Amino acid sequence: MPRLTGLALAPALLLFAFLLPAAAVLAQESGSPMILPVDPAPLVATTGEGDVRFQIEVADTPEERSRGLMFRERMPENQGMLFVFPQSLPVGFWMKNTILPLDLLFVSDKGEVRAILQGVPFSTDTISPGEAVRFVLELNAGTAERQGISVGDRLSHPIIDAVGGG
Repeated sequence: MPRLTGLALAPALLLFAFLLPAAAVLAQESGSPMILPVDPAPLVATTGEGDVRFQIEVADTPEERSRGLMFRERMPENQGMLFVFPQSLPVGFWMKNTILPLDLLFVSDKGEVRAILQGVPFSTDTISPGEAVRFVLELNAGTAERQGISVGDRLSHPIIDAVGGG
């Protein structure tokens, strides 16, 4: 029986190296939503009207941040997704494959809401506050206004507080 050497395997390994990223893109393009576990600690928005609590899913890996709420058909009103970046940096989001209209709250490393922008379903336009942020909280569209959340308000959660010393 013939034995394959490392040299004979090279074309197969090369093909695999090109197909693996393609498979990841196809998975992202597929219509299945990513559902992350709800964090046991609530996220608290301290507003001029009082505290508002949300249950959150935490997207803190590159794959989780890239998929986000894509293909999600509904989300409870008191729930959101917190995107956690390894450092403060300029970020841009888009709504490709995102069915839900969203509020995007761009948050500093200290937990301060720096901008609140709207996300239009399926749009590929970049949504960016034009400044470096450490976190982004996605909520159902209109939630920030209904709950009285404004630029300058503070968000608190163990993940945010660990970074900002809150």
